[in-house]
Amino acid sequence: MKRSFSRLFIYVFIAGIMAGFSLDCNAQALPADNAPVNRPLWANKAKQAFLHAWNGYKKYAWGHDQLKPLSHSYYDWYSRSLLMTPVDAFDTMKLMHLNKQAAEAKKLIFSKLSFDVDSYVSTFEITIRMLGGLLSSYELDHDKRFLDLARDLGNRMLPAFDTPTGMPYEYVNLKTGQTKGDVNSSAEIGTLILEFGTLSKLTHDPVYYNKAKKALVALYNHRSSIGLVGTTINVKTGKWVNTDSHVSGGIDSYYEYLVKAWKLFGDRQFKTMYDNTIQAVNKYVADSVSTGLWYGHVDMNTGKRTATHFGALDAYFPAVLALGGDLHRAELLEASCYKMWMVAGVEPEQLDYSDMKIINPSYALRPENLESAYYLYHYTKNPIYLKRGRDMFASILKYCRTDDGYAGLKDVRTKTQEDYMESFLFAETFKYAYLLFSPPSTLDFNKIIFNTEAHPYLRNLK
Repeated sequence: MKRSFSRLFIYVFIAGIMAGFSLDCNAQALPADNAPVNRPLWANKAKQAFLHAWNGYKKYAWGHDQLKPLSHSYYDWYSRSLLMTPVDAFDTMKLMHLNKQAAEAKKLIFSKLSFDVDSYVSTFEITIRMLGGLLSSYELDHDKRFLDLARDLGNRMLPAFDTPTGMPYEYVNLKTGQTKGDVNSSAEIGTLILEFGTLSKLTHDPVYYNKAKKALVALYNHRSSIGLVGTTINVKTGKWVNTDSHVSGGIDSYYEYLVKAWKLFGDRQFKTMYDNTIQAVNKYVADSVSTGLWYGHVDMNTGKRTATHFGALDAYFPAVLALGGDLHRAELLEASCYKMWMVAGVEPEQLDYSDMKIINPSYALRPENLESAYYLYHYTKNPIYLKRGRDMFASILKYCRTDDGYAGLKDVRTKTQEDYMESFLFAETFKYAYLLFSPPSTLDFNKIIFNTEAHPYLRNLK
């Protein structure tokens, strides 16, 4: 039912008044379809949501990797906590000017964080979350202890690159340097250059950049004759194990890091690699159908379509297209991503875009759709992206909020919650929502590049 003009006026008037208050603005009702976006109000909502989740972490999971918001407990990834939530959250606190929370997180990190852990850790996850977070924290806070921790972690992860191809093993033991996981994904191989390259820039030691670049170039050189990469490859032999090609999880941030490495470091070899790759992806993987522009699944060797699946992780791709200069495709795909979100009021992990039927109904508090709205608004200044971002964030506040945090959804159709709250909620979801609605002066988009965990790094601008 459409609102009358008088009711809409009252809604906007009240929203304008509320923007001046510093309170927990978590909406219990979704906004009117045509309500203009009150940016200060929604930036404050993002900040208050961050604080609500952080206070839940402090109360029930302090010193651990992440909060379990329904059982009021905690979860650690490995034998000892690596403080993933505080490390992932710190730069968002700095951007939000949450000085008290940043100080307490910093104190915890410097008093408790150690990488002398006898555990096999994910080369990819520890790079984007831990190494990535420490480096951006150093660039924003300038405390050398962040850089010291980053260098220690980087050194402990270097053995992962000791393979015949230069492409890293999936796991490395932080204490012993032993490795395992001969079969690794394109995303996990290709999503290291921003972090290791920034570590080289800050320490003036080229070893980190060289190792990560060698891995990424090796993966690119193993592309098929039509220019596509598959999902998994044996890092010892260079033989493809899974030849499914797409823009989803398993390959996703490989594309992202090709264009971002060019933008961050000014290395034009990455631009050439990105241009060649995106041409092949647009030729074979893109799929324009009655429901919109999408990117599906094809065989990497033949280009033959194998599935019409798209999901929450894929929603980062409009941002990549926009950063690479293809605003037309970026806007078409972002419209599809928003349509995916609205099928059930919260985006599913995966759907079949040929008939818009949900395949995997979960929602893990993912940020990618908000990320693309942020990028598209930056490049176009079209208020439609503020409205879409508002709609998406409002539904997160409505359906995922718990008494002491935010929970992922087991099923977006029923809005049934699950007992987990990933650290990327702080690093990405809240950050992109806040930046979308904040003034451009909050963070100069043109002077930074975000890693895939939304940790910002200063660009080498000349």
